Amino acid sequence: MTLRIDTVPDLDRPGIGAVFASTWNVHTPERQDAAVAAITKTWESRPWPEDGPVSYSVFKGTDGASLLHLSQWRELSDYDAFVAAHRAERNSEIDDAVPGIERLRLDKYAPYRGTSRDPGRVPGAFVTVEVEFDGPDPDRQRAWIDAVFEALGSDPAPHPGGISGHFHTGFDGTRVLNFAQWASVQDHIDALAAPGDGIGSPTPEWQRVQSFPGVVGGGVRRWLPGVSLSGG
Repeated sequence: MTLRIDTVPDLDRPGIGAVFASTWNVHTPERQDAAVAAITKTWESRPWPEDGPVSYSVFKGTDGASLLHLSQWRELSDYDAFVAAHRAERNSEIDDAVPGIERLRLDKYAPYRGTSRDPGRVPGAFVTVEVEFDGPDPDRQRAWIDAVFEALGSDPAPHPGGISGHFHTGFDGTRVLNFAQWASVQDHIDALAAPGDGIGSPTPEWQRVQSFPGVVGGGVRRWLPGVSLSGG
């Protein structure tokens, strides 16, 4: 398989059974760029693995230190096969180019629902919204996401900078991840500063999302384009 290089993954791609999100700390903006370059070079120098991800994308945190890795897989077992056959040598090459990378966490999700307001727009920023619940409950994960879609659909004044949102349910039953595309970082900042509590107008539907039972934590982080790799 040949390598395709882009900046944005296709999150509406059919046949995806698992999406993995992992974070690294590389400490400086210069090392962010160096790590993205090393990752691209490492994957370019090898054939795309038949048992590998469908796509593998890397985004640079606006904190100037972190990287987000988002990979799409046909099913969970493909990841185990890839780790056994390919991951060590690739990580070793990347670590040789950028020593001292801290690999912080890896979360595994299943795609659930996505929406795109303007699929033709090219995003200038990405936002991850993580929601944590007080215990495993797959029905509650989906109910929270469905409540967000109800709020989005009834919002009288959605911010024009929002392009898309793709929601994923954690395999452990306790987490939800929204990977959202925005026109720019400033658009997301402006949307958060608007009246209300977070993104969205002060409507009953958004208030239901914000006071949803069982939510105990989460976080919002912003990212800039890095590289998106896929086999073609």
